[in-house]
Amino acid sequence: METVSTNRAFGGVQGVYRHASAATGTDMTFSVYVPPHEEGAKMPVVWYLSGLTCTHANVTEKGEFRALCAELGLIFVAPDTSPRGEGVADDPDGAYDFGLGAGFYVDATQEPFAANYRMWSYVTDELPALIAAQFPMADLDRQSIMGHSMGGHGALTIGLRLPDRFKAVSAFAPIVAPSQVPWGQKALGGYLGDDKAAWRKHDAVALIEDGARVPALLVDQGAADTFLEKELRPDLLRSACEAAGIPLTLTLRDGYDHSYYFISTFMADHLRWHADRLKAGDKA
Repeated sequence: METVSTNRAFGGVQGVYRHASAATGTDMTFSVYVPPHEEGAKMPVVWYLSGLTCTHANVTEKGEFRALCAELGLIFVAPDTSPRGEGVADDPDGAYDFGLGAGFYVDATQEPFAANYRMWSYVTDELPALIAAQFPMADLDRQSIMGHSMGGHGALTIGLRLPDRFKAVSAFAPIVAPSQVPWGQKALGGYLGDDKAAWRKHDAVALIEDGARVPALLVDQGAADTFLEKELRPDLLRSACEAAGIPLTLTLRDGYDHSYYFISTFMADHLRWHADRLKAGDKA
């Protein structure tokens, strides 16, 4: 693991790191904020998955999470959203919603994407193992996950499929039913092919319909989000959770859009919700 940069922040360290990924076959960059802590202390880990066009840098620079992570004792990890580099396939038309910056947190099975677009394996297996090896203060028995937009989709699907690992799941403006909206249909079809049964493992609403369960979900959605009606459809998640008996706190935020102005405004609410479920502040 190569250290790209470190900066002191709120008594802790904000780092950016790079490593050669076996999952994607490329170099991958990610950020980790480690709050101040006593020697030998173990702290829970919050994973944050970013949205279309983003890298690790968007939330790292604009998410406004460090002050509260320092207060609550939360390690904050932000991966990239896709493989990158020479030879990595991209959308042939250069569209923003597929290819580079749009890995959709799946392991692609379709060429030419199958060789590198293995973001499910990267986020759920390889990067957690690297965090465990390189950050001894990280308590991998206490993990939670959140995300925005495409990353909200990733957080919901990962949390629903790995409920024993993640003690809390939340999202900002998530794509809740990718099988039913244009962004998701393009991505799942392009990465996984035409077999829509394979899509269901990467669709939060479908997973809930098929029996996946978590203790609770927290979702914030901007009411002025231009993607709300066509791509995000939180109403579908509400209906699925009601039918399944999953407690869902879904709040429509008047006047807020899809940007980091929205995310940073409600980041503290989400971090406190995660901290309560991770028992932050307790030593392992």
